[in-house]
Amino acid sequence: MSEINLVQAVNLALARAMAEDGAVLVLGEDVAAEGGVFRATDGLLQRFGPDRVLDTPLAENAIAGLSVGLAAQGFRPVAEIQFTGFIYPAIDQLVNHASRLRNRTRGRLTCPMVVRSPAGGGIRAIEHHSESPEAMFAHIPGLRVVIPSSPARAYGLLLAAVRDPDPVVFLEPTRLYRAAREEVEDDGAALPLDRCFVLREGTDITLVTWGAMTRETLGAADTLAAEGVSAEVIDVATLKPLDADSILESVAKTGRCVIVHEAPLTGGFGAEIAARTAERGLVSLLAPIERVAGWDTVMPLPRLEQHYLPSEARILDAARRVLAYQ
Repeated sequence: MSEINLVQAVNLALARAMAEDGAVLVLGEDVAAEGGVFRATDGLLQRFGPDRVLDTPLAENAIAGLSVGLAAQGFRPVAEIQFTGFIYPAIDQLVNHASRLRNRTRGRLTCPMVVRSPAGGGIRAIEHHSESPEAMFAHIPGLRVVIPSSPARAYGLLLAAVRDPDPVVFLEPTRLYRAAREEVEDDGAALPLDRCFVLREGTDITLVTWGAMTRETLGAADTLAAEGVSAEVIDVATLKPLDADSILESVAKTGRCVIVHEAPLTGGFGAEIAARTAERGLVSLLAPIERVAGWDTVMPLPRLEQHYLPSEARILDAARRVLAYQ
């Protein structure tokens, strides 16, 4: 077992999936000869050959459409979109074909494809390279939406996504690609989809988050602990289908909830979590739910990027307001 970062974990999972199943293919812009912009597919061409690792034209709609056709014919394509800001042309294929194939064919065909993309800000990228559109994909019936928050979860969740019989949008937090390392065993063990992960247990307040924001949220939980507050931290991981039961179970214990995400506040997926918590867990709540999110504006260019991203200080302010509510 070795310590690796998140992008290496993605590479390890892809190699494992391809070695185990000859139907698994990797395709996208510069994924073969260059090994991907972030080197997530580095070495796969040399190991598995050009019939299974394919460089494509700069055409995201075509990448997604080709993946749908391959999936319908028994392959398991894993398509890479270089940056999430370029994923929007692929939405046509995801909405109208990938997500509907099982329903359209009355179960005769499924669409076992994965669309991977780096997502989110924090790397001082130029415009269109720092999007967080997870709520948009979560609104599409028939799509799974998965966002890992650590190397181990990236490895296990990506293997589960590749093996799933239906389409998965797999958003990888760019800010976490090389932010930390942890031990990951290449044992082929998948982690469960559609489940939240409790990263830290607590009794006073529930902090719900996913993706890159787990770092700031855990940091806030550490600060609260130093103040005598026991915070439970939940990593949603699979946004769609949502494991609401785990969140409700935590809120029933703590009575207080703060939801943290990087995407803009309005229409963000945190609103869905807040609504379900209010609908099914209202009697457990001792205070109003708070959301800490990005601002309702386009992700700014690098000089203002850190002002846009939710900070540990903003999370702490929200948590303290919830804790102080009587």
